[in-house]
Amino acid sequence: MSLTMDKVKYWSDLSEYDYDTALAMMQTGRYLYVGFMCHQTIEKILKAYFNAFNDEPAPFTHSLTYLSKKANIYELLPSELKDFIDILEPLNIEARYPSHKEKLLKSLTKERCQSILDNTKNLKSWIIEKL
Repeated sequence: MSLTMDKVKYWSDLSEYDYDTALAMMQTGRYLYVGFMCHQTIEKILKAYFNAFNDEPAPFTHSLTYLSKKANIYELLPSELKDFIDILEPLNIEARYPSHKEKLLKSLTKERCQSILDNTKNLKSWIIEKL
């Protein structure tokens, strides 16, 4: 396996692990971490995509918009997936800092988390199709 394919597999495997973790967090009602792990899922599949088409390492960033633009996939995304990235983007930062956690927790209902999971799965699948 080439070095490029090794990196793609590495990031893809991590993305799948993070999605499985998001599902586990949903099952246990830890809604704060559903959003966080969904963000991680998409971040890592974007890094897999970046590595599939670039010789340099994926950018060290948590910004999904920036990463998708650097990977030259952002403009290919349907508008509803771009909108979902905008929803997912802040869940990475807000879940990490106590000042944001309480406010975020109130907004993360079971229904909203299920929607985030479903949309994460759709976006991840869309990106994988482009690989």
